Amino acid sequence: MITFLRVQAASILGSMADYLTTIILVELFHCWYLIANLAGNICGGSLQFILSRNWVFHAGKGKTGIQTIKFIVFFSGNIFLSAVGIYFFTHYLRINYIISKTLTSVLLGISYNYIMLKKFVFA
Repeated sequence: MITFLRVQAASILGSMADYLTTIILVELFHCWYLIANLAGNICGGSLQFILSRNWVFHAGKGKTGIQTIKFIVFFSGNIFLSAVGIYFFTHYLRINYIISKTLTSVLLGISYNYIMLKKFVFA
């Protein structure tokens, strides 16, 4: 249970970096919300990888290359699922992109992300 809570904490911190990047790109630089989401995902995902590797799973010694490759594979899936979710909620249901991002992030955070980080990336 502690690992699950730590993953969620790392995810929240990663999400903060993700949201900040996304909102700045959309609101200040007028980027399309899916491009901004991609950039935000990369920033947030990088922070989440560092936190997960060193704090959540205590996997900071050795295996850096393998963990990085596994994380990229996992995160590619996350980016795809995030884009699909946000596009669906924003385009088809006409929900604001920030709320769409939140709904998608929560759904991915408690399902795909936790399972893939625990069972695949840092196993």
